[in-house]
Amino acid sequence: MSNGTPGRALRLDELARLLDLRFSGDAALIVRGVASLEEAGSEDLGFMRDARHLDAMESSRAGAVIVPADFDASGRAALYSSNPSLDFARAVELVCAPKVQPAGIEAGAHISADAEVHESAWVAAGAVVGARCKVGAGTKLHPNSTLYADVVVGKSCVVHAGVVVRERCVLGDRVVLQPGAVIGGDGFGFVPEATGALHKVPQVGVVIVGDDVEVGANTTIDRASLTQTKIGDRVKLDNLIQIAHGCELGPDVAVAAQSGFSGSTKIGRGTIVMAQVGVAGHLEIGSRAFLGARAGLHKDVADHARVYGTPQLEERRWHRVMAALKRLPEMLKRLRAVERKLGMRDNDPTE
Repeated sequence: MSNGTPGRALRLDELARLLDLRFSGDAALIVRGVASLEEAGSEDLGFMRDARHLDAMESSRAGAVIVPADFDASGRAALYSSNPSLDFARAVELVCAPKVQPAGIEAGAHISADAEVHESAWVAAGAVVGARCKVGAGTKLHPNSTLYADVVVGKSCVVHAGVVVRERCVLGDRVVLQPGAVIGGDGFGFVPEATGALHKVPQVGVVIVGDDVEVGANTTIDRASLTQTKIGDRVKLDNLIQIAHGCELGPDVAVAAQSGFSGSTKIGRGTIVMAQVGVAGHLEIGSRAFLGARAGLHKDVADHARVYGTPQLEERRWHRVMAALKRLPEMLKRLRAVERKLGMRDNDPTE
């Protein structure tokens, strides 16, 4: 019985072959779904990331479990992996493979006469493809997605409902835009006039999105003022992120929800940005850096640096500051006691 997300049935030995993993247990065991160790049934596949989850694994009713390569799972059906989290994700892709969407253009789709839509693409009712757009092979445009004029969308992209891609912007291959994402909206550019009124600076640049990028729901990436806002290959953006005009994110950058990047900031390859980080404009963030949750950046960050807090502090110093902060009430009491002995606080109204 499967208690988890159902999928197609696979024998244990077939799953092991597809994942290129060794296995133990009944080769003919059928896996029909995937689930957490706590919720799995006898026909579900679960996974144990490390020894911290040993109790959950031992009490689990999962039919099969992906475990670390050096773990002894004798007595139950198991797949042995050097990276259980990754191989479980791959297993989910196999067991829960989405149904293939037939190619074609649904009635109610609005396609400009001079747009080029590959015959293997799918365009849903309510989707809009503007003048001179190009839509690549296998790409899917969901209902109410909108491509302005001269947009280029690569192969095997998924553009979900409510997405807007503004004029002349470019998406690479295998890009996924979650619902409500906006690519190429105007950057926030204004200059004051003599009267004090704000005069809008025309935003005439574009956004270039690389291959294998995923953009979360309601995330916005603004077009550059004059040139390009660039999102590198394999960048992963969570929901509700703001990337301002002229920013450049290098390959393999990952950004968690509610973070914001001011204009012309550059972020190096492989940097990880946790939730609610704020980054001032025109900064350079190095490669493989780590920006802790709610960090507020006002200066550049070196390669491999780990920073936390507002204003930003290097990781070790930040931990020292946080430890000292917890001791402040007691330290303040001691300081006041010393000041009393010195006759310095006789009439202090703050006590």
